[in-house]
Amino acid sequence: MKTRGKITLMLGSIFFSLILVFSVFIYVFISRYSFTDFYKRLETRSISTAKAELETKTDTRWVKKFKSEYLQRLPEEKNYILELKKGFSLDFLARKNKLNLSLLQEIQTNKIGTYRYNNILYCGILYETVGKKFIVITSAKNDYFNQYMAYLRNLLLISVIASAVLIALISYWVSKRLIQPIKTITNRVNKIGTENLNFRLDGSEQDDELGELIRTFNNMLDRLETSFETQNNFISNASHELNTPLTSIIGEADVALARLRTVDEYIESLHAILEEAEKLDKKTKALLYLAQTGFNGKAMKFDKVRVDQLLLDVHETINRIYPKNKVQLDFSNLPDAPEKLKVSGNQQLLHLAISNVILNACKYSNNQEVQVSLTNQDDHVVVFVKDSGIGIPSEELQYIYDPFFRASNTGNFEGYGIGLPLTRNIIKLHKGELLVESVNQQGTTVLIRMPVGKFSY
Repeated sequence: MKTRGKITLMLGSIFFSLILVFSVFIYVFISRYSFTDFYKRLETRSISTAKAELETKTDTRWVKKFKSEYLQRLPEEKNYILELKKGFSLDFLARKNKLNLSLLQEIQTNKIGTYRYNNILYCGILYETVGKKFIVITSAKNDYFNQYMAYLRNLLLISVIASAVLIALISYWVSKRLIQPIKTITNRVNKIGTENLNFRLDGSEQDDELGELIRTFNNMLDRLETSFETQNNFISNASHELNTPLTSIIGEADVALARLRTVDEYIESLHAILEEAEKLDKKTKALLYLAQTGFNGKAMKFDKVRVDQLLLDVHETINRIYPKNKVQLDFSNLPDAPEKLKVSGNQQLLHLAISNVILNACKYSNNQEVQVSLTNQDDHVVVFVKDSGIGIPSEELQYIYDPFFRASNTGNFEGYGIGLPLTRNIIKLHKGELLVESVNQQGTTVLIRMPVGKFSY
């Protein structure tokens, strides 16, 4: 069954059940009320009969006139006046007048009593006058009940049938209105393919569950579009970057094998092949690192890592690679509690990520001064790396995380365009963020922000 049918059936069942319950409630309530009302009528007639027949001290003509003119005679109405005398038991009076003994006992005890036999109702009172006690009873057939209940039953039945039809139509209309936006989304989603991933659904401004669904889907399309573009760029760049050293190696080998050469020429060719093979090895390893640190990379063991100590280790590494570097570590804004400098992470990966950023700062600033500062902000460890190098053109900042991308002003510097994408993947693995601000020919500032680790001591 389709969702529209399920909604129609569910709404219809709920509303029909409610109407049915209310109808039964009304029927039962009116049924009970009709008996209560009829007993009241019988009680009124018993009182008027007692006053008209038993009162001797007052003028009872007006009572008899009221009874005859305003109290319409009920179907099969009968009146019983029983004097309670010594020597006459209630059982004798009940058998003599063919009345129910429990009714007489109830009247004597409570001064009023009711009794029902099939459709004949009895109501009696205990009446005292001139020192005597009487039981006055009025009985009648409750034809009003049959008439009224039959009318009510027919009315409720017609109402329930009409309500069922109306509920079915309303439920169908409501389900159609509810499903229509989803059908619209489905039709528009079916038009989306790899050739038009820039297509987005309308209605994201709606402040409801449907708007949230549209926003979530549009966000997914953003990620898919980015992934497809990144994949296409990666394949294109990887093919070019890996093909270039391979072509050089094959070409150099073909030249060396074309004819017999001297030992020096063979050595020169082997050096050229070795150099290109080393480039290919570095690029292959970088690609492997990049793949392993993707969003769904293999599980890695995380431990407590003190970022200040990590920066000191990175500084030692950079001193070995660039002995003339001018990296300045600034620890003046460290928090008082050393626990605020600890993150949950992989020591080797974080070392690789931070060293990549600082090495880039040194390389692209021609070993000018590089400021590296560490602090804690809002339960996050923050590392700032600022240089005064060549910077990045503003129009190219959006591509810096694409594998193998290199800015247009980096032609005089060796590199493969893998370091920054690799660093970002590592930081994201640690639930952190990497932000880059740069001005062409003025320098670059990199911010690495990671949450403080929650450890039990």
